[in-house]
Amino acid sequence: MMAVRAVTPCSILRSASFSSRLFIVPCRFNHFKTSQLGSCAKFGLPAPFYSYGSIRLFSVNSLLDSIMEELAPFTKRGRVRAAVKLTSSGEVLDDKLVNQPLEKGLLLEFKKDPERILLAVAQRPDGKKNWMVHDQNGVSSSIKPQQVTYIVPGVKNFDLTEISSFIQKAHNNLDPSLLEFAWVELLEKNKSVTPEELAEMVFGSAEPLESYCAHLLLSKDEIYFAVLETKGSRSLYGPRSTTQVEELMRRKLAKEAAEQELQEFIQLVRSAKAMPLDAKPCKSSWMVEEKIQHKIESLEGYAIDACKTDDQKRTAGMILKAMGMVKTASSALNLLIDIGYFPVHVNLDVLKLNIHTDHSDETISAAENLLAESVDPDKIGRKDLTHLKVYAIDVDEADELDDALSATKLQDGRIKIWIHVADATRYVHPGSMIDREARRRGTSVFLPTATYPMFPEKLAMKGMSLKQGEVCNAVSVSVVLHSDGCIAEYSVVNSIIKPTYMLTYESASELLHLNLEEESELRILSEAAGRRFQWRRQQGAVDTGNLETRIKVANPDDPEPSINLYVENQADPAMRLVSEMMILCGEVMATYGSCNNIPLPYRGQPQSNIDISAFSHLPEGPVRSSALIRIMRAAEFDFGKPIRHGVLGIPGYVQFTSPIRRYMDLLAHYQVKAVLRGETPPFSAGQLEGIAASINMQTKLAKRLFNSSLRYWIIQFLKQQPKERKYRALILRFLKDRIAALLLVEVGYQASAWVSIGKHVGDEIHVKVEDAHPRDDVLSVKEVVE
Repeated sequence: MMAVRAVTPCSILRSASFSSRLFIVPCRFNHFKTSQLGSCAKFGLPAPFYSYGSIRLFSVNSLLDSIMEELAPFTKRGRVRAAVKLTSSGEVLDDKLVNQPLEKGLLLEFKKDPERILLAVAQRPDGKKNWMVHDQNGVSSSIKPQQVTYIVPGVKNFDLTEISSFIQKAHNNLDPSLLEFAWVELLEKNKSVTPEELAEMVFGSAEPLESYCAHLLLSKDEIYFAVLETKGSRSLYGPRSTTQVEELMRRKLAKEAAEQELQEFIQLVRSAKAMPLDAKPCKSSWMVEEKIQHKIESLEGYAIDACKTDDQKRTAGMILKAMGMVKTASSALNLLIDIGYFPVHVNLDVLKLNIHTDHSDETISAAENLLAESVDPDKIGRKDLTHLKVYAIDVDEADELDDALSATKLQDGRIKIWIHVADATRYVHPGSMIDREARRRGTSVFLPTATYPMFPEKLAMKGMSLKQGEVCNAVSVSVVLHSDGCIAEYSVVNSIIKPTYMLTYESASELLHLNLEEESELRILSEAAGRRFQWRRQQGAVDTGNLETRIKVANPDDPEPSINLYVENQADPAMRLVSEMMILCGEVMATYGSCNNIPLPYRGQPQSNIDISAFSHLPEGPVRSSALIRIMRAAEFDFGKPIRHGVLGIPGYVQFTSPIRRYMDLLAHYQVKAVLRGETPPFSAGQLEGIAASINMQTKLAKRLFNSSLRYWIIQFLKQQPKERKYRALILRFLKDRIAALLLVEVGYQASAWVSIGKHVGDEIHVKVEDAHPRDDVLSVKEVVE
């Protein structure tokens, strides 16, 4: 049985006034050594005061006289402190916190850095204050006295080679449960303790090894004891209260449980990481248990810099540290990819921008009810235009068809055009659930890997969209053009149409090239588009036709997906035809709104006093367009009256042709359809402005997402191409010295590279791809000098 030695120093009872009253001062010592009474003896107490088990009577005056007599020499030298510092139980702190001066051969503990505490032997002074020491790792270094955390008592000329053995013996003797026994006794007696006193209590000895063990127990303890005072390398510890210990113990157990939980999760992660790609756990399997879900969501938040709480950030950091990874967003992303939670080509911007990808079950149910009701409020007033040949021209992967075209030649030689726009408002009304959801989204989002529609897919596809060979509801805008391309007359009506052809831009261009007699209406549309383009140019329009890249990725979850890339020239006849008809419809709707005093989202764009002749030296096409676009000002809105759109060269413009895809177009439909029914428009100019502010924010996010996704997949496409492949590149402008902005013609992507001397803006060169890193948005190309 280990001996336990209790030490209760004498207490000197003080009175508020030093009168000649007598006090009974009990002094009891169990196995107390004479040397341990030094703290009483130095105050000059009479010998009978030390008697074992005795009770003596003393005059306060005589006791005070004895103390003052002993302190007299110090008083003369001006070194007496104002008060003697005591512990809570009345013990003199100075007696317990006397520092041992550093000497050669002492065994000491010191703080190497914030993370490491080492044991060492003092070697020699290093300057006035520092000491050279030789530590447990065999390294000699100079330390400051402030770095010393403990000097092992009773050691002289310690052998350097024995440090490791001493440390091992100390750790073998550590038993944290000993602290609990000591804490119970010391708390009961309200006593503080030094490491050496604790060694006496729990080991029955204050020898060097036992004292160091006691120091380690106290310095590492976070439950039972707290540091009361520290002077240099000496510390005094006091027992915490029962309440404090219970709370700290509760926290410790919770921490241990959390660490165990973390280790189990790390094991799961390591196991999933080691699995082949086709055997990794599916994403949903990580969401079954709440504890695992929390950790996965913490990593996901860390990966997209969107941790919702500090706890999530802390949790992700612990996981990455346990996995031996640096605490960065890319590390979290790579880990989630490695365990199969994310596909290799996960689109982080969809998560970062909080893009709504799916419609709720409630919204889908509401959409299906609308389709089932099939009520057309404008049925009586619809004009039957099913006799017209109708062309719907769009990209081949388009799911939502908003618009279609018809044309004919009048007897006087003028051209009459019909622009048919899908009547989305037959199904959706302002303020309805479907309308609120569409407003929240603002626009359909088109990405190379997926489309996230503004309306539920079934409603958009089966109800609203124009479909080949089927009778469809529309709002039709008819326009008669003068021979020079300006508007002679127009009308806006509710209609029913029956689309004849659904054409891609490629197939429409091919039909135009073939110039077939049976497709004369398509040729008339192309002729009208040419007249309109020339007329707009005369009105100051700026041609910004450029190359436009489209990408379709069929299997984006595969590490090496199949990427279909198309580069379309906006000057292509079919693309020019469609864009001119859309601009024509926008001009008509602005005029119609102005004539009927309809609040609409009128769009304009100042030309910034662009002098087109200043760019005449640049080749027409992408080079000139790129230079013009860089100096154009942003579009502006007015919700009460039309404003000039200088870049398009028209007096006013309202986007009207995509109500299934853009909420701003739907707003225009709400307003115009009300007037067609003889009703007051549902929104005032002020209300439109407020709605448009939030819609524009969503539209900007969608555009940002589209651009970043397009860049990612273009770079991935280039990464998958043979290294030796050459690409044609147009020099758009020089950025600095010989570094030029280039347009890679085959992919419609801009990059920069150093070009050889003698090259000019507009020249075509060949380049090779040196590095392509889609995740980092990095593309490096180099000119191929023939």
